[in-house]
Amino acid sequence: MSSQNFGMKNYMKGALLLTMAALIVKILSAIYRVPYQNLVGDQGFYVYQQVYPFISFFVVWTSSGFAVAISKMLADIEARGGTALEKRAVSWAIFKYLMVLSLIFFSLLFFGADALAALMNDAELAGLLKMGSFVTLCMPLLALLKGTFQANSYMQPVAYAQVFEQAIRVAIILVGTIVLLQFTTSVYTVGKMAVLGTVIGEVAGIILLFLFLKREQQPIAKKKVAVWPILKEVTLYSIAISMGALLLLCFQLVDSFTIFKMLVASGMEIDQAMEVKGIYDRGQPLVQLGIVIATSLSLAIVPLVALKAKAKNGRGAKPFIQLTYRSSLLFGVAAALGLVLVMPYANTLLFKTDSYSNMLRLYVVQIVPLSIILTFMAVLQGYSKLKMPALFLLISIALKYIGNVVLIPHLDVLGAAIASTVGLIFAAIALVIYMKKIAVSRLATAMFYRKLLVASIVMIVTITCAVFLLDIVFTAPEMRRSVALIYSGILVSLGAFSFITVVAKLRVLTEKDWFLIPFGRRMAMYQLWLNRKK
Repeated sequence: MSSQNFGMKNYMKGALLLTMAALIVKILSAIYRVPYQNLVGDQGFYVYQQVYPFISFFVVWTSSGFAVAISKMLADIEARGGTALEKRAVSWAIFKYLMVLSLIFFSLLFFGADALAALMNDAELAGLLKMGSFVTLCMPLLALLKGTFQANSYMQPVAYAQVFEQAIRVAIILVGTIVLLQFTTSVYTVGKMAVLGTVIGEVAGIILLFLFLKREQQPIAKKKVAVWPILKEVTLYSIAISMGALLLLCFQLVDSFTIFKMLVASGMEIDQAMEVKGIYDRGQPLVQLGIVIATSLSLAIVPLVALKAKAKNGRGAKPFIQLTYRSSLLFGVAAALGLVLVMPYANTLLFKTDSYSNMLRLYVVQIVPLSIILTFMAVLQGYSKLKMPALFLLISIALKYIGNVVLIPHLDVLGAAIASTVGLIFAAIALVIYMKKIAVSRLATAMFYRKLLVASIVMIVTITCAVFLLDIVFTAPEMRRSVALIYSGILVSLGAFSFITVVAKLRVLTEKDWFLIPFGRRMAMYQLWLNRKK
């Protein structure tokens, strides 16, 4: 790899490209579920969402966890003047370890598919789990290739591969579903196509990375390395890196094992229980879209935190941690509150009906604690403080499970939404308290919270008045998609404009803060214009 790739300018360009790729992947991941649900209906959506967390667990752990852990370990060897042979030996040890892990996970999913499907109370899901098990076999190559490129500050192949594999996956899921629906009405057969799309997407990513791989002529020689410390470090670090993303998947796994089974046990017909679980799962893409900004903040600001945390002079990382908290809370509240206010219209527009809109309103409240969790977990990586946060997340998963078991028999899927929200709020509060203890005593001023409250009230009043006026114009219309489109478009535009304008006028964040936030330059200019002296 040429030495120019190690320049800071190239590194920052690569990091920005990687951030953009991650955002595109997140947006694609959220958006494709809407047309997919429209094609297969709520029962078909239920089938896919039941097996999705099993498969995505390994994809996330590989891409977000192992790849980054490998890149850190190889970069550390480079930084202390280690040889190419040492890097190759470490890479080979990790690769063999990942091969063993992937074979174990493959066996658990493929040969344990019937048992897992029985635990979910739906034997027909076994075929989808078997199909999805092949994703685990992609883990070793994908993680090693991405990690090696990142270790050499050669981010372009990783960024392109992430977008390419997601684009291939989405294309196969949607096109394959359209084609299959011409020949079958089985939601399980169509679900297999969706799972196959994920497998092919991962294979496509590996092929693209191989095309980028520059074969360097290096002497083939053996070098002994202490294997156990390497495997221990790569495992712990990969889990730490992907912990925030894996939390959501663990919540979804709890839902897969409890909701459908408990709805049927409480007396609901099987078809209806499938449909209700499918409607409940509508909340997931909405939440994913809501946390896109928090994800971009964690990707963009957190490297600054890690850098400043190690600095011995200056104010250190405190201003960046405060900015990360304030901006993630600001955008989390804006996204969650906006969705709560427009939910019946957004629900109809995106998913054909406004069923269970009140339950989905509670579901999307998760955006607020999740925004804090994702950014703070990333910040704490910079401090290498992850044992306590891991404990907090484990407790939140336990709260989610207990909440589901206790509440679903009485409150239907509303109970599952409450359990998720409570579990995530606990984790967010615990992380805030922990962050105050180890890094910064005050994350935001009382004035910040007051200004945020004012902006929220203005948004509520604006949207409520707009709904009142639209109801007069449309004389309480039947909720059709065409009407939902008009309502959603007007309400989202007015709500976003009112919130952003109040935030800018009150200077909730300073202009300097906006310049540090991804795509914040225009907001800074708008804020300067609003507060100009006349």
